[in-house]
Amino acid sequence: MIRLILPFILVVTGLWAWNLMTSAGHWSVYDQGLLLSGWLSIALLSLTMMLALRPAWLERPMGGLDKIYRTHKWTGILAVAFAAAHWLIEMGDDVIESIFGGISRLDDLHYSGFIEAMRDAAEEVGEFAIYLLFAMVLITLWRKFPYRYWRYLHRAMPALYLLLAFHAAWLAPLDWWQQPIGWLMAALLAGGSLASVLSLAGRVGRRRQVQGKIVAINSPEPSITEVTLDLGRAWQGHRPGQFALVTFNRLEGSHPFTIASADSGNGRVTFLIKSLGDFTRNLAHKIDVGQPVTVEGPYGCFDFNRRNRKAHQIWIAGGIGVTPFLAWLEAASATHQPAPEADLHYCTRNADRDPVVERLQALCRDYPGIKLQIHDSSKGESLSAEALSASESPGARAEVWFCGPAGLGQSLERGLRTAPLRLSRFHKEAFQFR
Repeated sequence: MIRLILPFILVVTGLWAWNLMTSAGHWSVYDQGLLLSGWLSIALLSLTMMLALRPAWLERPMGGLDKIYRTHKWTGILAVAFAAAHWLIEMGDDVIESIFGGISRLDDLHYSGFIEAMRDAAEEVGEFAIYLLFAMVLITLWRKFPYRYWRYLHRAMPALYLLLAFHAAWLAPLDWWQQPIGWLMAALLAGGSLASVLSLAGRVGRRRQVQGKIVAINSPEPSITEVTLDLGRAWQGHRPGQFALVTFNRLEGSHPFTIASADSGNGRVTFLIKSLGDFTRNLAHKIDVGQPVTVEGPYGCFDFNRRNRKAHQIWIAGGIGVTPFLAWLEAASATHQPAPEADLHYCTRNADRDPVVERLQALCRDYPGIKLQIHDSSKGESLSAEALSASESPGARAEVWFCGPAGLGQSLERGLRTAPLRLSRFHKEAFQFR
């Protein structure tokens, strides 16, 4: 995430600074603060809209669609933060004048009648849009707001972006369009606007969507629903560890689920779905065998083939996060791959009532190199970075693959970063798309 956002901000700020140094006009804190905050906001918002297109070609350099969406989330948050700064500077002109002296207002410049009318309209539109933007971000950050309602609000974001792009394009200094800063701004506005139009037209991810039907529904335990889909020949296959966006109900929209089965070449995929929200709760009673579904994907780079072959492998699964590891083991068994070697840690609330435990044990019997350890929280068993580090040789290089609750992942990663072992990399899924 930081690998994209930080260089982007540095480039955007650098072009503003270069334009400022080469400009012969009067410099003022108010004008440049207003321009820089607005420029950073619309640039980041444009990037946010383009990342929302789910560009598959960015998956490998960024580590998967889950990482792309996390970057999308934070570029949006930063864009709103700079928009707030832009608004505060505009509202605090008297305070800025009292602190820094006289200010040369951009609004004092005289334009022709048409341009002046468009600038006035852009200013009014921007003020209206920024209040809507603040409200939308607050609702997004309010986790208790139901997803099914938030989804519809979020779909209005492209229209809101187009209003802000209109505001930015008409209020940018005219001399910018003859400078590199204006060329980049034009490219970002064009890209963001195109992404917004595609989103409003429902074209995002359309090429990767496949129609199928439900062929089996099981409930291995009350909080888990196992769903098998038949996607036919249209499904191009998947790699173990990938996920897909599944739409069971058009009103509810799509949700990301990791594929729990290996690719068998017959278009059938299986998902293990945990009851984590309003829709997934009691999912088995909301769907039926034979029901049509839409699947978009596959996505993701949680791919064991990308492992560091010189590092000891540590696999950590928390709850339903075991699904990519099930797919890995099934794929290895089906294709008769060489036996992998890894320490597999599975954290569960109650091992005696967890059907996944038996399935994991059966899969691991064929692979002596897989050392399965069950951590049962009902018996007070927990997994910690200290325990993982103690099980490794001092100075040994290890690579961790983690899929599970975000809190557990953050705790383990922080602890392992300071542990005596040499942590080659900590791979983890980031499914918080909201």
